[in-house]
Order: sequence, then C-alpha cells, then structure tokens
Amino acid sequence: MRKIAFTKMEGCGNDYVYLDGFSKDLRLTEADIPALARAISDRHYGVGSDGLVLILPPASPDRADIRMRMFNADGSEAEMCGNASRCVGRFAWEHALTGRPVIRLETLAGIKLLQRVDDDGGCPSRVCVDMGTPELARQRIPVRPDAASDPESPCIGQPMRVLDREWAVTCVSMGNPHAVVFVDDVDSLDLPVVGPAFEHHTWFPSRTNTEFVQLLDAGHVRMRVWERGAGETLACGTGACAVAVACHLTGRTGREVAVQLRGGTLDIRWDEQTGHILMTGPARTVFSGEYILAQGQED
Repeated sequence: MRKIAFTKMEGCGNDYVYLDGFSKDLRLTEADIPALARAISDRHYGVGSDGLVLILPPASPDRADIRMRMFNADGSEAEMCGNASRCVGRFAWEHALTGRPVIRLETLAGIKLLQRVDDDGGCPSRVCVDMGTPELARQRIPVRPDAASDPESPCIGQPMRVLDREWAVTCVSMGNPHAVVFVDDVDSLDLPVVGPAFEHHTWFPSRTNTEFVQLLDAGHVRMRVWERGAGETLACGTGACAVAVACHLTGRTGREVAVQLRGGTLDIRWDEQTGHILMTGPARTVFSGEYILAQGQED
C-alpha cells in the first residue's frame, strides 16, 4: 500500500490538491497523472477538488524558480490557472521552497511572476500574479473564424448561436481559452445546460472556459464560470482576467475592476503601460494529509 502526501488549498473557493515534487520524488509516470487527477479530485471517493496541481523544480532554473503543472478534475492538463498559481506561491513561501519575494513560476502558458501582498513576515494571505498580456487573435486563442474573418482579428461581441439563442461573445486567451458573455442576471442561468454547450461548441477546437458576467457598475461585476474539464467552479482566476479585458474592450468598465465570483472577489488591473494583467486575490491552505493510492495507481 502506497501513500502520497498532499496539501489541499483554495483561492476564492477554487480548490486543488497540491503535490510537492520540488523536494520529494513523487514517483509518478506521465501515464499515472490523469488517472490520479480524476481519482483524487472525486468529491465522494477522493480528497475532493477542482483538480490536481504538481509543484515541481523548473525545467530551466535560470528562467524560473518553480514549475506548476495543473490537471483538471477530468484528468486533462490545462495551460494555466490563476487561482492555483497564487496557491503555489503561498505553498512555496510557507514551505521555504524559495526565499524570493517575487517568484518566477513556469507554466505551460509561460513564466508568471508572483508577488507577496499583505506581507507581515509570515505567509501572505493575498498574492498578486502578473498574468502577462491577453491574446486576442482568433487563431491563437484558438477560435475558428468563419470564412470571412481574418484569423488575426479579435472576436469582440460577436454573435454566436448556442441552444437556439444568439449570444454576444468576446474571446480572450490568458494562456488558456475564454469566451466571455454578458447577461442581465447570472443567477438565472441554467449553467449545467448552457456551460457544456459553449465548452464543446464548434467555434472552439480546444474547447473553452466560459464566463457569464453581470455588470454592477463601472468598477464591479459578478461572474459565474463554466470551466473546461471541470464544470462550474466557485472561481477562475484566468477567467476573471479575461472578463476584465472583455469589460474594457466593450466599454463597460475602465482598466480596473473587482470581479465578484461565487467563492470571493478578485481585483484585476489591466496596466495601460505594460499591457499586462495583474490579478490579486486570496490563497489559503485548507488541510494536509496522505492519499492512499488505489490498486492500479501504484507503480
């Protein structure tokens, strides 16, 4: 019987199981990881989470301090997760994986910078992530353009037919694909029906995360999210960043917006000088333990 140590963390209710491969040999093969992500994420038979995150040594120590691999609850690997990246930062400071006040985090979406916030000398309760620049070109999100569309052109407020209804969709990549839709009331949505219809729509060859957004005022919005490979979650950091971009591009808000999610609020700023998105929000350790690998999960 083999056990594997884990830590469960959450950022705005977006919860993941974290495995420390920075200082320990996880003894996991590539073939092991998707099945482990599905099993450990199960909220009845596993630890229960939106997915699995591996905290690993960087591939290039001269470019990064820590590497993050993130797997959805269905076992698929995602390019990036904003809430998970904040939790990786807190874990790294809490477990002394690095003494740097700014961590260079390697992800499949590139290097992200993690900055301590509300720092009293201990572990920060809030972390700011430089998420880099948003990608708006259709072919690099990716979004399948129609025959008349330039693949380099943005998709801003474009009509899209889903479930016999026309929606205005703005598409953004924050290292992973997002479709942002503005609605009058996010609570009235039947998200388990609407969400999958967007996720698997033919527009999106790599599937998509979908954010449904209700404008409160020029500095505040409410959002519900259907995440690719996970379903509805309480929060999505990259999704909140995509929402801030879409809000500004469609003239609904300025460059700073508080995004109210079901699990909490993220403060997003689209810096005018650098073009980078800065996301600030909470990161919290919930508990640690040992997961007993089931037969077939052991090497």
